[in-house]
Amino acid sequence: MTPRNAIGGHVFVAGGLATGGLRYAAEIGAEMVQVFVTNPRSWALSDGDPSEDAKLAESGMPVFAHAPYLVNFGSPTQTTLDNSVAVIRHALRRGAQIGALGVVVHTGSAVSQSRDDAMRQIHEHLLPLLDEIPEGGPDLLLEPMAGQGQMLCATVQDLGPYLEALDHHPKVGVCLDTCHAFSAGHDLAAPGGVAETLDALHATAPGRLKLIHANDSKDACGSKKDRHENIGAGHIGEHAFGEIMRHPVAAGVPMCIETPGKGDRHREDIELLKKLRG
Repeated sequence: MTPRNAIGGHVFVAGGLATGGLRYAAEIGAEMVQVFVTNPRSWALSDGDPSEDAKLAESGMPVFAHAPYLVNFGSPTQTTLDNSVAVIRHALRRGAQIGALGVVVHTGSAVSQSRDDAMRQIHEHLLPLLDEIPEGGPDLLLEPMAGQGQMLCATVQDLGPYLEALDHHPKVGVCLDTCHAFSAGHDLAAPGGVAETLDALHATAPGRLKLIHANDSKDACGSKKDRHENIGAGHIGEHAFGEIMRHPVAAGVPMCIETPGKGDRHREDIELLKKLRG
């Protein structure tokens, strides 16, 4: 029997990481959750609440953490690079404390320097952090972006050089964002588009898909715009999400919505994905 995809979302944690997060998960019918373990738009690091961490770790809910958006190991700015090291070290430690299966990180941009220099920085500064992950700790999940500017990783094929820079470390996984992939040029809405994309992902990063960000797109394929839409309300369309769950590469991989709105709209997106799961 094909493993079932757990379907959930990024949850609001007002009231506590576990207390608020699990309450919101119940409200929207989530079977898995993604959380921020520190401010997503700041370099400041939060130690968290040990009691809340323990509740989340012991909840039985599959949990993923998302690193702050500022992280960029390809940046030519030394301060950004140093802060990125500190933030990911912190996120991996906090991920272990809450029992996270993975910590999602955006793959970054070369900004004004060459891709070769950016990749060398990834090898020198990100790879050592992977060796610090404790036994049973979370994987680091690379999330390719929509292809804006000098992004280092947008298409699934771009994961090849990135994984090579990280020596194909066993603690590296992939988080595939459907909106990003579509905007980067993978036409998930076209006949055969889902299979073509996931087959290419398997060829480039076999066995590394650990999480799917299930987001429709406000913009057309290849737009290089990162604008999420509710499931079935964008250019990807609901049919593609059912195809993803039926493809062997995505079998049993958790799916997390990051769609507009909250409450009722998130519950509707999750209910639709569950229906498509069949």
